[in-house]
Amino acid sequence: MIEFIILWIIVTLAGASIIAALGEKYGTGLTIGIFVGLVVMAQILANKIVLFGTFTLPAGVIVYATSFLVTDVLCELYGKRKALEAVWGGFLASILLVIAVDIAIAWPAPAWWQGQAAFESTLTLTGRIVLGSLAAYLISQNWDVLVFHKIKEKTAGKHLWLRNNASTMTSQALDTVIFISLAFYGVLPVVPLIIGQYLVKLIIAAMDTPFLYAVKWMRERRMESEGGLSRKSAGGAEEWLSG
Repeated sequence: MIEFIILWIIVTLAGASIIAALGEKYGTGLTIGIFVGLVVMAQILANKIVLFGTFTLPAGVIVYATSFLVTDVLCELYGKRKALEAVWGGFLASILLVIAVDIAIAWPAPAWWQGQAAFESTLTLTGRIVLGSLAAYLISQNWDVLVFHKIKEKTAGKHLWLRNNASTMTSQALDTVIFISLAFYGVLPVVPLIIGQYLVKLIIAAMDTPFLYAVKWMRERRMESEGGLSRKSAGGAEEWLSG
């Protein structure tokens, strides 16, 4: 089963990377959109607790950890401002999700529909979980963007692997400690939950670095190709005018 989960991590990272790379052609709105989608998916999937070896963690951990790759893509290719736009977009979408779920639960269903109890038990979130999730998200994602940007400035754009891993691993630590503490302190043993979640997030953080390099490489090849076509067109125009 661990092998399947590792494969799913790779597929999720690859899929998010491809969509993020397409943002270069179709606009950053596409990249921001996949980020917001990952955040909202994580909020829903987190309602199921799963096993990773001997550790227990929310099922949304993979898609949520992948969202940090997307913010790093945005920060690296388009700057801090675009990355922060995505962060705030995800935050507002998360609040809207909570409101929409509460409304859907309270909305009267027809007498023949038997799924109300299952719907409520699956999607109802406690106040502590909502508070923990939103607080952890806002602090960790902003930290991720800030650290990535600062390291990029200090290293003059070199050592992409360093800013990717340093920003993601520290922000994931913040996210895990804040969320687990606010949501489960006094209810569940928080230390095992924190260790289990963070270990999985560390694995994903280490695995996402090649995907970030791949997205950057695709962008550079695209820019070189467009630059070559521009020079070729300009040369043809000059030749035509001189002729």
